[in-house]
Amino acid sequence: MDGLSRRKMLITGGALGAFGALGMASPARARSLWTWAPSGSVAGAGAGVDPDWVWDEEADELVAAVIDRGDVPRVNELLRTWTRNDQPLPAGLPRDLRDFMEKARRLPSWADRGKLEVAAEFNKSRGVYLNLLNGVGGGMLSTAIPREARSVYYSKGGADMEDRVAKTSLLGFAIGDLNAYRPDGKVIVEAVKTRLVHAAVRHLLPRSPGWSRTSGGQTIPISQADMLVTWHSLPTYTMRKLIEWKVPVTPAESEGYLHVWQVTAYMLGIREEYIPATWDAADAQSKQVLDPILASTPEGIELTDILLGQLAEQTSPGGIDRPLVNALARYLVGDQVADWDGIPREPFWEKAIATAWPKLVAFREKLIPLPLVPPLAWTIDEAARQYILFYLTKGRGTHIDIPDTNRPG
Repeated sequence: MDGLSRRKMLITGGALGAFGALGMASPARARSLWTWAPSGSVAGAGAGVDPDWVWDEEADELVAAVIDRGDVPRVNELLRTWTRNDQPLPAGLPRDLRDFMEKARRLPSWADRGKLEVAAEFNKSRGVYLNLLNGVGGGMLSTAIPREARSVYYSKGGADMEDRVAKTSLLGFAIGDLNAYRPDGKVIVEAVKTRLVHAAVRHLLPRSPGWSRTSGGQTIPISQADMLVTWHSLPTYTMRKLIEWKVPVTPAESEGYLHVWQVTAYMLGIREEYIPATWDAADAQSKQVLDPILASTPEGIELTDILLGQLAEQTSPGGIDRPLVNALARYLVGDQVADWDGIPREPFWEKAIATAWPKLVAFREKLIPLPLVPPLAWTIDEAARQYILFYLTKGRGTHIDIPDTNRPG
């Protein structure tokens, strides 16, 4: 099983049994034919080509050359000094890479500074929900996305999940910063670096025997469709949960939050004809590209166990009890995804969270008085806070570096 935990496979055998021992998507769970209309995109038009067969040609060719020339160590050292949106690119970068990055760092013509400011304020006022959903909920969803789980597991980052969480956090929390797209923010920097990393993985991962055996026939990883799937596991999923939790969101806040993620999608190299223009368009696209492909894989189960184990052990001096960690993760993504991820059932904490969390949200939104919030809710609230701190602090002292190898071993 290539180092995957046999113990975890036995524990979660029931969940895996329905989808096959390796968690391969059956024909019934395969992604449906691409029918999403480009008229629903920010571009308003397009060729309508299936994004599963589109990658990032300009970046891919460039980064492959950087790797093959042996320039990665020098480039990474230079890029570690590039940390602000308004900062000039470091001197000494290869000319072809510098030219690409100067172009890649420009915002799209349709970027709206006013909407980006509204999004920044929304991230500030609703940070507890957004960080929990994007950091932990999105993380649990990602391990139930077969291609993403396998790409992470067999690439260099899969060998050190603590560092992988840290690198993922850099971009995620840069988006949530109040100064995200301001001159002193970091989103542009982290997005461009992430785009380069994606290109490196496309070049390297097909050489990994482990990934090649489990790729389901995909010859090159991280297609435009894969990036859309990940995108929907963040803002689309989050907005659905905010609505489900009855968190008040004004039309301007909703539009601004969508816009910051639209701009970020563009900065990551997603083509404009694939970026949804509205939440309705996003929901329709998500139902086509994300919902049908969620499934269980041994790689996803292993990564989930590592992530939740780290969280339980490291988020506070005494740690959070693993049963509470499991139950909160299950509450965020639902039973089906939790079963695919191999997250154990915790009947006591599941019931407690289902009862207490809606009251906590209502109290935070000043919809109910404090006496109606059960005392146990504050234990759950602390666990949620520790979840967020775990993801927030992991990014300190780390950098998004271009890989030049796959996972060893």
